[in-house]
Amino acid sequence: MARQHEHVTYFTYLDTPVGVLMLAGCPDHGLRHVAFQCGQGALAPEPDWKPSKKPFREAERQLIEYFHGRRTRFDLRLSPTGTAFQTAVWKALQRIPYGETRSYGEIAKAVGRPRAARAVGLANARNPLPIVVPCHRVIGSTGRLVGFGGGLPVKQALLDLERRVSRARRTRPAPRRSSS
Repeated sequence: MARQHEHVTYFTYLDTPVGVLMLAGCPDHGLRHVAFQCGQGALAPEPDWKPSKKPFREAERQLIEYFHGRRTRFDLRLSPTGTAFQTAVWKALQRIPYGETRSYGEIAKAVGRPRAARAVGLANARNPLPIVVPCHRVIGSTGRLVGFGGGLPVKQALLDLERRVSRARRTRPAPRRSSS
C-alpha cells in the first residue's frame, strides 16, 4: 500500500508588542496557528512538530508590519481546522474592516444565523489564528470588550493600535501636486 505524503508541522516564536506568539503550520498548506504564549490561548508545540523560522518568514514580516501600523490586511496562506460553522465565522471576521468592531450578533447575521450569537462567541474563542483572523474586533452587544485568548488588555491594545493607525491615515494631508 502506498504511503500518504506526510506533512510536517513547523513552529517558531515571534516576540511582539503584545507578547510572544507561537506560529505553527505546514509550508504546503499554510499557517495553522497563531497562539499567544500567555493567558488561556497558550499553545504548546506537539511532540512531532519541528522548530524552524524559515516557513514563517512571510508571516513574521506581515505581523511586524501590522504592529508598526503599516499593514491593515494579511495576505497569507491559512489552513485553520474547524467545523463548517466555525469556518464561516472566521471568514466573516476577516471581512470586519481594520479599525472597526462588530458584535457577536452582527457576525451571527453575517453568517446567516441571526440567533446564533453565542455559537459565534464559541467559534470566535476557537479561532486558531488570532490577529491574522481578527477575532479581537468582535465585542459584546453593549460595546464592552468580552473574551479574548490573549486577555482583554491585549485585545484592547490591538483595537487601540488599529484605531490610532486609522485615525492617523484619515488626518494625513493629501500629497501636494507639483506645479510645472
